Amino acid sequence: MPETVKLTASDGHTFDAYRAEPEGKPLGGVVVIQEIFGVNVHIRDLVERWAAVGYTAIAPALYDRWEPGFDVGYEPDDIEKGRAHKTTANEHLDSVMADVDAARAAIADVGRIGAVGFCWGGFVTYAAACRLDIQAASGYYGGGIHEIAGEKPKCPTILHFGDSDASIPMSDVESVKSAQPDVEIFVYEAGHGFHCDRRGSYDPRAAAIAGMRTMRLFEDVLRRGEGA
Repeated sequence: MPETVKLTASDGHTFDAYRAEPEGKPLGGVVVIQEIFGVNVHIRDLVERWAAVGYTAIAPALYDRWEPGFDVGYEPDDIEKGRAHKTTANEHLDSVMADVDAARAAIADVGRIGAVGFCWGGFVTYAAACRLDIQAASGYYGGGIHEIAGEKPKCPTILHFGDSDASIPMSDVESVKSAQPDVEIFVYEAGHGFHCDRRGSYDPRAAAIAGMRTMRLFEDVLRRGEGA
């Protein structure tokens, strides 16, 4: 059964994480990194989906440093609150990395670890690929990646963007491509949040294709050890 667990980062900060286990022996581990809305029902659902296909999965509550238990939906007020926390979190990115690393360490005994993140979590996933000991990374519509694109991922990394995403100009995507030509970037006919089936911007086709690519990456690297 999925459960909320307590983790402790390297600086002593204690925070929540949502964890789920597969029925059999894990194929590897997946750290699911939240949007600006916290570890809400969508992120918890993704943790459970990864467990259902054979991976130990965990989602650290990265806003717990500023508002423990933050969990909201997708209304305008929720977006405003989430963005405010994102601004604070980005000013303390080293602390965010410490929390992601604590989540990684919590499931490291299952084997190779991948990270998948959405929205702000896409940005955090890219940073984790560059700075932490993970073996694969898949980031969805991560705004701000172009600002840290000078950092090179240490593991196989793929990124997903929507061509009609009002918050991420294609010029930002091109900047990432230019800075990191080895990072595989996919652009879909979709907007921001296209993977989230609880948002009006959900695009089933784009979500399915991006999900298949992420699944293939994790199967190749986490399960079979290719390219790591």
